[in-house]
Amino acid sequence: MSELAVKRMTVAEFLRWEDGTDTRYELIYGVPVALAPSAVAHGMLAFRIGARIDAALRSRRPCYGQSEAGIVRPDREDTFYVADYVAELAVSCTPPEPGEQLMRDPVLLVEVLSPTTILDDRQDKIPAYRMIDSVQEILALDSTRMVAEVARREGERWITEIASGPNATLTLASIDMRVAMAELYEGIELPEPPARRAVPHG
Repeated sequence: MSELAVKRMTVAEFLRWEDGTDTRYELIYGVPVALAPSAVAHGMLAFRIGARIDAALRSRRPCYGQSEAGIVRPDREDTFYVADYVAELAVSCTPPEPGEQLMRDPVLLVEVLSPTTILDDRQDKIPAYRMIDSVQEILALDSTRMVAEVARREGERWITEIASGPNATLTLASIDMRVAMAELYEGIELPEPPARRAVPHG
């Protein structure tokens, strides 16, 4: 007996769809994909960066930050990223319409990377975010190491700036925000890096 084919959805169909549970989903190439709860370090880091982004935006209204923001790919009608599940954040300077489910014109997108999502984030989401004309910066925060990568649009090209270690400072030019990495990761327990094996000589 053959398996029933999965009916692929458009973004419009996905926004009307309910599975009858409290499960959160993204739509990836027409297929709903459940979002797993975040690990403690992951959630703490997302909360920490979100608070600092919110503080930076107080002098930049109408810009606003949002978790659980819906981000669509400009090249597809069957993909809807949830810019969060206590994992990701988005900033826009375009005021939302009442009841709107999508974030329009995001300028900053934040991904908190975890071992279970890092491959999809790097290979799928982040390249897709670069195709959104309004996006100026994409921040990827590592939840297992004290490392932040900022992809910043400069004209027709993208450059990457890396802040690593407790003495580094994370800079987000799109919202004029600076924060010390030591402050951002304070109290967050990171796994010990694997020990390097000595290479025998001779």
